[in-house]
Amino acid sequence: MAANLSDLSAFLAVAHAGGFRDAARASGVSASSLSEAVRRLEAKLGVRLLNRTTRSVAPTEAGARVLERLTPALAEVEAALDVVNAFRGRPAGTLRLNVPANIARDVLPSIITPFLKAYPDIRLEVVAEDSFVDVLAAGCDAGIRYDERLEQDMIAVPIGRRVQRYATAAAPSYLAEHGWPEHPRDLLQHRCLRVQFAGGAMPIWEFERDGEVVRIDPPGTLVVRPGGSVDLLINSAVAGLGVVAYFEDGLRAMFDEGALVPVLEPWWQSFSGPFLYFPSRRLMPPPLRAFVDFIKTDRFPSFDQ
Repeated sequence: MAANLSDLSAFLAVAHAGGFRDAARASGVSASSLSEAVRRLEAKLGVRLLNRTTRSVAPTEAGARVLERLTPALAEVEAALDVVNAFRGRPAGTLRLNVPANIARDVLPSIITPFLKAYPDIRLEVVAEDSFVDVLAAGCDAGIRYDERLEQDMIAVPIGRRVQRYATAAAPSYLAEHGWPEHPRDLLQHRCLRVQFAGGAMPIWEFERDGEVVRIDPPGTLVVRPGGSVDLLINSAVAGLGVVAYFEDGLRAMFDEGALVPVLEPWWQSFSGPFLYFPSRRLMPPPLRAFVDFIKTDRFPSFDQ
């Protein structure tokens, strides 16, 4: 039973967006056109694919099954059609990246500006989420994660600074009032600003010096979820609310301005930087190929440090 490709794309857009209006804003197609396309597809298949209420839209069991198979299939169709870009003077098309929030905040800005200036015909879509996802099932061309979260059957290309550190910091005003911690365990007596994952767990703060590893679970004066709320965490630290733990690169501007000062720096742990990862494809989409080639150049010498 053949189905119209545009109707399938409409169903995919609505299912991923969770509603017709959001899908319309993302795709540039009117909500009424998307609704009609989904109705036409359901009629052709003889089964309801979406449950609709006044507040939300969610896939039915049948719709979820179709969505699971359709997402990577349409991604492959787009990749196949993008092959024609190789015959153009420069790559064109859409590049979709799935990245953690800290990568979107601290790593990508220095890369994507020169990249998009170099390739004006490429449209970049960035989905920021901290959970590990199947990039193809999520409708993305590639993802960025740290090495301990990479899947085995993926090609991985280094991106960003190769050695990073997880830093602890506080405002001078806070330290003047509460004193300087001299050992990680001293933080148990301090006001700390914590991150909590969606599942409810809060990552343990881990420190290391001269072979000694110290893990602590300090009290959380302020607790936020990863993502945009990290700015709230950092701004609260600048305001003197407590000690914050975050990626050193994300705090560097605050250190340079003197708004925050490093705390327990000799105990900061180092770890390898992130990787761009993507499935091994015989026909890599030209926008992804351009991005991979771009980050392999010597445009970012500081990232080797």
